[in-house]
Amino acid sequence: MKMNDDLAKLFNDQITMELASSVTYLQMAAYLETEGLTGMGTWMRIQSDEEHAHALRFLQFTLDRGNDVAIGAMDAPVRPDGSVADVFDAALAQEQKVTASISDMYSAAQADADVLALPFLQEFLTEQVEEEAAVGEIIDRLRLAGDDGPTLLQLDRELGARTPDDE
Repeated sequence: MKMNDDLAKLFNDQITMELASSVTYLQMAAYLETEGLTGMGTWMRIQSDEEHAHALRFLQFTLDRGNDVAIGAMDAPVRPDGSVADVFDAALAQEQKVTASISDMYSAAQADADVLALPFLQEFLTEQVEEEAAVGEIIDRLRLAGDDGPTLLQLDRELGARTPDDE
């Protein structure tokens, strides 16, 4: 059963947002790796892959419902140039933007009584809570580390141990 046109547009917008997030995280990974923080770069690359996978899930759900997919235009990602904490602050802001977008989609699906979209979106909302908490914890640890090189390198090593299967 097709989604109404307004909800389908929100799904298309979300596909674009997820793809843009993927590219943003890849840019963050490149910056961190350039700064010698390859573990944090690995963490961001995995985050990039997750966002790409999310885009594909939204795309497939939209197609499965019989709606068209139209990926929108995306701006080039901003290259980070601040501290490592600034990079993760930007990552948290990105996750919060995604959470707000999916929340709006959920509200629209509720208003339309689209019972097929609601469980799909709820799964993503639950994951967003976890995503924001994970990035928030990293930010807290970065703030505690401050400019202490050995502590920063320890955190880099820990984040580099992340695998795609950790989710």
